[in-house]
This record gives sequence, structure tokens and C-alpha cells, in this order.
Amino acid sequence: MHDEDHIRAEALAWAVRTGDPAFADWETFTLWLEADPAHALAYDRVSVAVADAANALAAAPVANDDRPVPKRWWTGGAVAAALAGVLMVSLWNGPQGSTIVATAPGETELIALDDGSTITLAGGTRIELTDGNDREARLLEGQALFTVVHDDSDPFVLLAGEDRLVDVGTIFDVKLGRAGIVLGVSEGAVVFNPDGQNEQVDAGEFLLRRAGSDELELGLIDPAQVGEWTDGRLTFDMANLDVVAEDLTRATGLAFTAVEGRQGHTVSGSLLTAPVKDNPRVLEALLDVRVRRVGEGWEIAER
Repeated sequence: MHDEDHIRAEALAWAVRTGDPAFADWETFTLWLEADPAHALAYDRVSVAVADAANALAAAPVANDDRPVPKRWWTGGAVAAALAGVLMVSLWNGPQGSTIVATAPGETELIALDDGSTITLAGGTRIELTDGNDREARLLEGQALFTVVHDDSDPFVLLAGEDRLVDVGTIFDVKLGRAGIVLGVSEGAVVFNPDGQNEQVDAGEFLLRRAGSDELELGLIDPAQVGEWTDGRLTFDMANLDVVAEDLTRATGLAFTAVEGRQGHTVSGSLLTAPVKDNPRVLEALLDVRVRRVGEGWEIAER
């Protein structure tokens, strides 16, 4: 998507969140509004669409015919979720017959599919679902945990950037960001690009393909770390600071940026994201980095 579409996606995600009576993170929402004049404009336009959608939903008759009714659902307030379902198709110019679900940085979202499979979205994530087909999805950006009900005759297929992933009875996590794509498997297996590299990644393994490279890096991972962000934890193993900043932004909703330092400098460590959100400076002790406030965001640099 272009920047305008991405801002509109974020605006819709915020409209859904702020429409939930339980929403309380007004500080982060205000920071997002003030970060760019286009944010407030997009949010105002989405708010008008939400109001129109609410009126349309209130006046709409209950369907009682043979048309298929989608059974996907999103967590959050019931009204907000219903509005999201109405707006997602109308606000994005995606392929006909598809729905794009987006989360704002700092939030997670659960999508339950008709076949019993689930997709949990991390913050700052966009995924495209094909209407009427629960066996295929496209990760546009961000990170998601997939718990798939396996069917040998109809395997689940995930498209992520240029890559195609096919499940083999699976719980797996996929992160698609500026650095490339990372796949981790905690149960079953995933075949990575069956028509290309045809690499099978089994439980307890991860695969990394860096942006701009066709080479695959394979390694071992504790299955408990796959999707651990859903429990509010992040683990870094010799990670570049730009990867750390991207992951922290996605998980906390705070804006982190990395300062380029020595080539090849990496950090390792495991942390809970809630304390970082409350006080980003705790990263200094946790990851042996320097952290300082810059405007409305936070800058991470090597010591």
C-alpha cells in the first residue's frame, strides 16, 4: 500500500480501538494524532464513515436467504468489530472479494476462521483475507501467529511478500518487515516456497530470508518462543538494533528508532514489553543499549 493507504489503515484501527468502551490508551492515541497532520485528517474521515456505518447497521434488515454469511470475527467491542467488518472492504482498494484487517502499533487482534483455525495479529500488522476462503491469507506487513487446522486435501497457504508458505499441520509465526521474513514453527511443519526453495521448516526450527536475498538461513528455536509476543514477551538473539526498534514499536505502540553504529553490532536478551512501555529506559539494563527521548519517540543506540 501507499503511505496514504497505510495511514488510512492506522486510522481505522484507531477508530475501532477508541470505539471500544474498555479503551484506555488515550496517551498513545494522542501521540499518533500529533505525529502527522495527515493522521488527524484520516481519523476524522474514518469517524464520519463509522457514524454512517453505524446508522446503516442499525437500519439493515436481518439476512434470511441463501447468501453466504462470513463468520470471521474480531476481538474488541461488539459494535466496533461490526463497524470494522463494514469498513475494511470499503476503505481499502484491495482486490475484489477480499478483506484487509489492520492493527495499530501496540495492539493485538484475534481472527477466528470458520474451519477452527485462528490468526493472532501483532501490532502494526496488515493481513488480507479472501472472502469465502479460510485456507488462504496474505500477510502484507507485520507479524502474525497462525494456529491452523490441517487438511491434507486443502492445505492452508500464506503469501508473505514474494514468498509462499504451505502448512503441514501447524502452529507457526511469521514476521514480515524491513529486514526480510522470519518464520518460526512450534508445532507441525511449514513448507517454504514449495515451487522454489522447497524448504520444510519443522517444529523447533526457524527460517530467515533477508530482504533482497534469496539465501535462506535456518536454525533452531525454542518452540515456547514462537508467538511469545502474544504473552507480552520479546526475545532477541544477536539482533540488529533496527530489528529491535521495529519489534518494540510493534509491541508497545511507542515509536522506537535505531541509531546506526558499528557494522555488525547486535544485542541479545529477553524482556517483557509492559515495563518497556511504562519506562523505555529499562532497555538500557535489559539489552545493554543507550536509550534517549527524541521528540515523541525513543532512540536506541549501542553503548
